[in-house]
Amino acid sequence: MTDPNLVFIMPDQLRPDFLGCYGADFVATPHIDALAARGVRFTRAYSEHPICVPARAALLTGMHALRTGVLDNGQALRPDYAACGIATWPETLAARGYECAAIGKMHFYPWDARLGFGYRRVAEDKRWLHVRDDYYHFLRAHGERKYHGAEHAGYHEHKGAIVNRLPRELQPDAFVGAEACRFIRAYGADGPFALMVGFPGPHCPYDPAPESLAGLDPAAMPEPIPDAGDTPRLREGNIAANRRPWNGVDYAEFSREQMLRVRAHYAALVRQIDDEVGAIVAALGEAGLLENTVIIFASDHGDYLGDHGLIGKGHFYESSFHVPLIVAPPGGAGAVVRDDLVALTDVTATLLRLGGAGVPAYLDARPLPGVGIAGATGRERLIGALGGGWMIQEGPWRLAKYATGEATLYNLDEDPHEGRNRLADPACAAVTRALDGQLTSIVMDLMVESHFPERVYVQDLSQDPAFGREGWRRRYPHARGDG
Repeated sequence: MTDPNLVFIMPDQLRPDFLGCYGADFVATPHIDALAARGVRFTRAYSEHPICVPARAALLTGMHALRTGVLDNGQALRPDYAACGIATWPETLAARGYECAAIGKMHFYPWDARLGFGYRRVAEDKRWLHVRDDYYHFLRAHGERKYHGAEHAGYHEHKGAIVNRLPRELQPDAFVGAEACRFIRAYGADGPFALMVGFPGPHCPYDPAPESLAGLDPAAMPEPIPDAGDTPRLREGNIAANRRPWNGVDYAEFSREQMLRVRAHYAALVRQIDDEVGAIVAALGEAGLLENTVIIFASDHGDYLGDHGLIGKGHFYESSFHVPLIVAPPGGAGAVVRDDLVALTDVTATLLRLGGAGVPAYLDARPLPGVGIAGATGRERLIGALGGGWMIQEGPWRLAKYATGEATLYNLDEDPHEGRNRLADPACAAVTRALDGQLTSIVMDLMVESHFPERVYVQDLSQDPAFGREGWRRRYPHARGDG
């Protein structure tokens, strides 16, 4: 068998419970559901770093964010990462002869960086109005431009739930889908390829085409999870972040009706992405490539959509960091459902192994179980980290600690909607101590690892004669794999 083609499809900010294959009965997603019907669907997949750039930097490198140093959207991989002994997954697969392509939103700094992708067509997210990417030039060629959400009627009144001024065929997700199909038709037969498709949606603004909203009744949307009121400072920070110019919406007052409207518009964006996924699969089939292509579908994080009184993402609640994850192998696996605990970053090790490459020892990613990779297993625990919070999940328990000074402890088996914070419950004191001790120990280890480039040595230099001579200089940065 020749090396398989690899297609990694990643919408931005898609939560699993808005997909039919994950139980949604209020929006039709037949094409994504079809991937699940012939593949492996993971029910317990989480983004350990549920913000755009940290999640994507972890995916590129297969490394935990506490080791990449990318913990918020204002940070990026250090430019000398190669000198540190680090390779991105497209760099590794390109060295094996893969044509590596990135289409759509990648959220690199700078935005037109390649980071191992030989082919790029860029459509950054809907908030970057001044980025002169390929989508910008596409719009110019059609006499149009990018619009801020606030340039649409009802933007503030409806908390970002609007109807896009652009026709559907000119919207960013349609552009990305068309460009992915164009790549497949033009280059798919040239040899093995690894294609990452980053849809800008269903990230806010919640701006579908009017025809996509047809039949989606806000009253039929799932009810938002109430705010328990035990993390008020998290909500204050969430409100403040969304008041900034990139969004400009004030969620201090966020009614149930507004939440349900947002959910209906979000569902319409999901429906649009589902159509593009169908077009990509169809293009693979028409090109005769589907029987030698692995398709992986996942998202970088979720979206609260009003759950806990919040919007967007950035904390360790289910709505924010539980993600869909589907792997559809050539020929199909037959609607397999796995409840293994896995991390989004495990996609990186899976791509490497499926592409015939080894998994470097420094990676935190591990191959996903159940997709045909020998020895692959799920995880005993997850460690989440962002600039404003840490999290450990093990068994039914999830402990999260935030820079606000607030913390939460939930038993997910008993309380799947995270409505009862058990942190102060005396019956849970032993669980809290055990989880907190593990979290502290692991974070300490990761922090030491994050400064590997500053290391003078791995092995003891006390017996090295060269170290004792005048003029000895240490290597900087210290590269992984060096002694």
